[in-house]
Amino acid sequence: MTDILMPKATAVWLVDNTSLTFEQIADFCGLHPLEVRGIADGDVARDIRGADPLVNGQLTREELDKAQTNDSYRMKAVVSRHAELLKTTKGGPKYTPVSRRQDRPDAIAWFVRNHPEVTDAQIAKLLGTTKSTIEGVRSRTHWNAANIKPVDPVTLGLVGQLELDEIVKKAAEKKAKDDAKRGGPALQPIEPEAVEPEFVPDEPVRPGAEPTAASVFGNR
Repeated sequence: MTDILMPKATAVWLVDNTSLTFEQIADFCGLHPLEVRGIADGDVARDIRGADPLVNGQLTREELDKAQTNDSYRMKAVVSRHAELLKTTKGGPKYTPVSRRQDRPDAIAWFVRNHPEVTDAQIAKLLGTTKSTIEGVRSRTHWNAANIKPVDPVTLGLVGQLELDEIVKKAAEKKAKDDAKRGGPALQPIEPEAVEPEFVPDEPVRPGAEPTAASVFGNR
C-alpha cells in the first residue's frame, strides 16, 4: 500500500460515493476498519470534507471498478509526486555557508570552555565540523590556534538559541545519568550547624534583710 494524502478525507469520499467494503477502504487509506465504520456512522471525521482520489490522481478508475466488483481485491494507489515531496527525510550533515566556516573554531572553543559536557559528536553535528577539528581546537594544535577565541555560536549566527539550549540540556541530563551510574558526584547531606547554648544570666543574689558583721567586715 502506498501512503496517500488526506487519508481520512479520502475515506469519507469513498464511503459516500462507492460500494467498497470498510476493509477495502481501510486498506487503501491506511486506517482501521472500525475507524472507517465510524466515518460511515458519522462518529468520526464528521467535519472533514471528502477528497476524490480519482480527481487528485491517487486512484485510477480501473482500480476502483475492480475493487467494487470484488470484495477481496485491494486497490493500489498511484504514486503521487506530491506525496514524495511531503515525505520526511533524515537530516544530513549541517551545511555552513563558506562565509561562516572561519568562525567555527571560535564556536568550538566556546563549547570546550563553557560546556565540556557536550560531546564531540554533538558539536560536530551542530556546527557541521569534524572531530579532528574539535580535537585540534581543544589541544591547541589547530593551525590557527593563536587567533582562536571562544565566541557564542548564536552570536556567530551558526545556530539558533533554541537549538543551542536543547543540545546543552540533553548533554547535561546525559552527564548527570552517567555520573549517577558510576556513583560520581552527588549532593552531600548538609551538616547541621552547631547550636550555641542560649545565654541565661545568673540570678542575682539578694542581700539579706539585716546586714551582718560577717557580710560587712568579712570573717577574720
